[in-house]
Amino acid sequence: MVKGRLEAFSDGVIAIIITIMVLEIKVPHGFNLAALRPLIPVFISYVISFIYIGIYWNNHHHLLQAVRHVNGRILWANLHLLFWLSLVPFVTGWMGENNFAAMPVALYGTVLLLAAIAYFILTRTLILHHGSDSALAIAVGGDSKGKISLVFYALAIPLAFVNSWFACALYVLVAVIWFIPDRRIEKTLIS
Repeated sequence: MVKGRLEAFSDGVIAIIITIMVLEIKVPHGFNLAALRPLIPVFISYVISFIYIGIYWNNHHHLLQAVRHVNGRILWANLHLLFWLSLVPFVTGWMGENNFAAMPVALYGTVLLLAAIAYFILTRTLILHHGSDSALAIAVGGDSKGKISLVFYALAIPLAFVNSWFACALYVLVAVIWFIPDRRIEKTLIS
């Protein structure tokens, strides 16, 4: 089957995720800048999550550039990724509303870890379907960025109970690693 419906559905779900996140930021009842102060943690968590969702959307787009067609396994692997991404608004809100307390920060990291695992599964499912000699397989290679991300998430989750700000710093570091889109696929397709 063609990949267009998978792309369109994924784009729609990601747009809804971003919309839900912004709607979770409640308008303050005050009329001065001091009324915004309690929203600072909520806004910071929103910015981090918006960047993460943007990174997933961007890399998902690049990933599907190298794909010719999809099958049922790929559709389920994609839904698996979208499931974990759909939980980002919840953990974002919980983390922000609770001033980056240990448990919400750890759960945020757990969702990020599971989304990263789901993305890895989607990538491997696509490679399995298109072959180990496909442009996608060549472009992804050993996927060192993906593996480093998994390690950082796994470290950050227990670290949240020691120092939630250090855990958040690891989440931000992973976002920085992925902020520039993965150009391996574009380079492979152009070659």
